[in-house]
Amino acid sequence: MRSFLLLSGLFCSLLSFAQTDTLPVFPETPPLLEDVLQDAEEEVDFDFDTYYEPLEALREHPLDLNRADREQLQEIRLLNDLQIEAFLEYRATAGPLLALYELQVIPGFDLPTIRRLLPYVSLRSSLDDFHVPLPRMLSAGKNELYLRWSRTLESSRGFLLAGDTSVSGRFLGDPNKWYTRFKHSYENRLSYGFTAEKDAGEEFFRGSNPQGFDFYSAHLFARNLSRTVKAVALGDFTASFGQGLILYSGFGYGKSAATMEVKRSGRVLRPFTSVNEASFYRGAAATLAVGPLEATVLGSYRRRDGNVVVSTDTTETQDLPAITLSSILNSGLHRTPAEIADEGAFHQLTFGGCLRYSSDRFAFGLNGVLDRLDQPISRTPQPYNRFYFNGNQLWNGSLDYIYRLKNLLFFGETAVDPNGRLATLNGLLAGLDRKVDVSLLQRWYSHEFQSLNGFPFAETNGVNNEAGVYLGAEIRPASRWRLNAYYDLYRHPWLRFRTDAPSRGRDWLVRLTYYQKRKLEVYLQVRRESKEQNATDYFGPLDRLVAHQTLQARLQLNYHLSKALEWRNRIAFGTFREGEDGPTQRGWMIYQDLLVRPLGAPWSFTTRFALFDTDSFDVPFYSFENDLLYQVSIPAYFGRGARFYFNLRYRPIRPLTLEFRFAQTYYPGLDEISDGVDAITGKKRTDLRAQMRWQF
Repeated sequence: MRSFLLLSGLFCSLLSFAQTDTLPVFPETPPLLEDVLQDAEEEVDFDFDTYYEPLEALREHPLDLNRADREQLQEIRLLNDLQIEAFLEYRATAGPLLALYELQVIPGFDLPTIRRLLPYVSLRSSLDDFHVPLPRMLSAGKNELYLRWSRTLESSRGFLLAGDTSVSGRFLGDPNKWYTRFKHSYENRLSYGFTAEKDAGEEFFRGSNPQGFDFYSAHLFARNLSRTVKAVALGDFTASFGQGLILYSGFGYGKSAATMEVKRSGRVLRPFTSVNEASFYRGAAATLAVGPLEATVLGSYRRRDGNVVVSTDTTETQDLPAITLSSILNSGLHRTPAEIADEGAFHQLTFGGCLRYSSDRFAFGLNGVLDRLDQPISRTPQPYNRFYFNGNQLWNGSLDYIYRLKNLLFFGETAVDPNGRLATLNGLLAGLDRKVDVSLLQRWYSHEFQSLNGFPFAETNGVNNEAGVYLGAEIRPASRWRLNAYYDLYRHPWLRFRTDAPSRGRDWLVRLTYYQKRKLEVYLQVRRESKEQNATDYFGPLDRLVAHQTLQARLQLNYHLSKALEWRNRIAFGTFREGEDGPTQRGWMIYQDLLVRPLGAPWSFTTRFALFDTDSFDVPFYSFENDLLYQVSIPAYFGRGARFYFNLRYRPIRPLTLEFRFAQTYYPGLDEISDGVDAITGKKRTDLRAQMRWQF
């Protein structure tokens, strides 16, 4: 069997040898991101900018599957934890792989998974990575320089009020958005560089930003310097402990059609090269290993934005006004005088550590985080935020574990705060059969638990006031069919924003997918959620809760007309109803995509035309859009209108890539788009973007 697979692999490789596209095309995760955004109660700020960067390095230096460890397989984000465990078990039993096409005999590895994996893996043999000296990694490798410009052609209200000094909502800067980034990398082992960004409306080389850009970031990150020094981070970095109860930065999957992606995985430390101005740490960190023990320590000190409240109360010993914070801000926008006043309102000092023991079957970690703010948080008292953190110091500790028993993977984390309040999450991933995988996750977060850095699996943001049980499954009944489904039941023991009583909810999703190798993929997805919130049309002395019920269905077809031409089409329908007797709001959306990537040609383009009609924002359709390289755009389609975009990518010479994007949304029934300082008078919004990437 292994010899047959080897010959088959060689034959397929010969057939595809002359069909390599010189422009990178990365595996997409739109279903996951669309579902996560659809489920969020408020705006979610994901670290999209560098999501695919590990794959870019692996395209040129593929991962050796015969030497890859668990962390390396988790980092590429193309396999779930059950697939990784099945692969490691197969390699330990059968020995090194003879051919990449041997992957298809491993349980859980279907053809779409193998196709996504092949461009980034190999079976090459090389010297021990530890033999590469640090000076060589600092000087050799690849350099990349990015320059990006974007602008909305129509002027929003903030720009129209720019000349009126009596208005606090005026924008002080111009409407251009600028971004630049330099990065040096040696495979996936070392990187250093800097990133700078100015948002539309922010001042540039004047006013509040005499130093130029509004945001700067720099990093130096090295991995596997020796068998003892596993990672070193200087400057800006991200860190994640366990299942995210006390510390997690970066992208973490929630409820989506990837029903087995419920476990937080990956390395504790990663370099930060994004422009997310909230989800990172600034300082130093290191991971050291001695045998099965691994220790990580980190220290961070950085400025943060916050709503400043100045109290005029004085005492006999202090005549200066007292300064407190009503909330922490994460938008990173500093366009108006009010936003600038909140910029850098306080400093956050963070210390953290993780001591971890790992074996082939078992791993557990002890984690701790301490945060100290130089200005205390004092929130405006409301019933729903009674148990939120107030003060200037908070610590958390936790214990996380992983246990592997044949085709079962148990995982979880339990955390405690200074008041002794607990939060716990426990889960199971099980391969019941070659064709059936299931996931089970239970979480209980006390309504009094407090954490500043937590981001676990949850229905709502944060780590408090939630208890729930999630059950997911992936079934592969035939070679070309896949069924994903989940059911989640949850409750909130205390009040929440816009929910003035303990509440509960449930939601489920089913997706059926059919695919043909390199030709066709069709899926039908249905998702329904019922969640209790305040009734919007009730004007009694106390708010009453009613079930907000949402139903969405979509049918998508992706068809490769040829090796260079792909056609995508989606039609979606949704409803929303408040209470059992409330009126039903409806909406629909349809789009047509065309992706043209001539093999061996220096150019490619993608385009979309979409129509949508919804009764309100309560029936939004989040839809993935192709964008500039390493950019992810997932806008919400709602209201009544049409949207068109066109992306052009051109590579005149190998080191240089030029890109341009035009996108326009037209609302025939509106005279004003959006609201507040972002409101645009008229019926359309037009966005332009251009980017240059130089590799040397």
